[in-house]
Amino acid sequence: MRELLIKQVEDKEYIYLIESNHLVEQYVQSEENQTLEGNIYVGKVQNVINGLQAAFVDLGIPKKAFIHLKDILPKVDILKEESVNHDNLKISDYIKSGEPIIVEVKRDSTESKGPRLSTHINFKGRFIAYMPNATFITVSQKITDPKKREELTNIVKKYLPKGTGAIVRTIAESATEEQIKADIEYLVKRWNKVTSQEVTKFPKQIYDAGGMLRKIIVDIIDYGIDKIVINSKSLEKKIKSILEELNMTVPIELTKEDIDEMYDIKKEMELIEKRKIWLDNGAFITIEKTEALTVIDVNSGKFVGKNKVEDTIFQVNKEATIEIARQLRLRDIGGIVVVDFIDMPNGDTKEKLREIIKNEALKDRSKVQIEEFTRLDLLELTRKHICGKMDN
Repeated sequence: MRELLIKQVEDKEYIYLIESNHLVEQYVQSEENQTLEGNIYVGKVQNVINGLQAAFVDLGIPKKAFIHLKDILPKVDILKEESVNHDNLKISDYIKSGEPIIVEVKRDSTESKGPRLSTHINFKGRFIAYMPNATFITVSQKITDPKKREELTNIVKKYLPKGTGAIVRTIAESATEEQIKADIEYLVKRWNKVTSQEVTKFPKQIYDAGGMLRKIIVDIIDYGIDKIVINSKSLEKKIKSILEELNMTVPIELTKEDIDEMYDIKKEMELIEKRKIWLDNGAFITIEKTEALTVIDVNSGKFVGKNKVEDTIFQVNKEATIEIARQLRLRDIGGIVVVDFIDMPNGDTKEKLREIIKNEALKDRSKVQIEEFTRLDLLELTRKHICGKMDN
């Protein structure tokens, strides 16, 4: 059972994803906390810095955005990066201060940094992401069947405008040729509309990706939503418009209940603010975030166990692993994550834990890369941050 609960309070929209009666993702969108990811601008280049191979770009927002040389070079060169000697290139040979530049926001700003930009436009649809400035087609790594990958590549190539590229999304594996064709035609039409605008003054936003609500619905709609629960008529109109655009239908339930009281959401939200999370078996984990990485420590706590020590340790680590995977999603933790489990001398046991967290990571919409245990018995992994965070 998967549900999307959306609560509107004044100018804020609180978005909760529920799976099997548990809160697994939560976000907020407000006038002051709008996600810019996916938005496209005609920006104004400022401060080209050859020493950093980067430049700052004015988008008409308070914080100056940042673009690196690799996000300006043709995408085909990036795929063959081993053959490109960046040391012989200068970003000032590609862009100049004061010039206009069409860019997409790839990563939102943080407290200390402005948005990250790229000229590699990625127009995301249901089944493909259209890349008008690329000349290749690539298929999601989650589609592993070679025949299916080739089939999807040929379908997309058949309908894609010459000189453009695409990323075939995972959900395309179950799509028909007609659905993929319709998706491509829709995205090409939208892109042509964006680029046909007359821009006499810049910086200027030329495409609005629809904010966090649209991003989340587009990302999860094809993975199955049993219903969407909302608390306002204005939300209903907005969501119906998004679903109509996607040619999808999902039951929408307008409720007068306090959404925060459903599925213990209020309690879960209070726990997110805490560094210590107790597990059902009496053990606990602690989560410490730093600028460089996130450190998660597993402790046996009050759990004693009835079996031999090795079994007890494994049970604690196993339950902790499942909760860690959920907390990564719930807190939208991105970047490097290091997990310090209770010591396990048995190598087979460590591998079992790696398999458990790999299986749990399959539920995550974001990309999670699980590494090996280090010599100090720390498990390293990386996770891509999805979008804006919940504020108070």
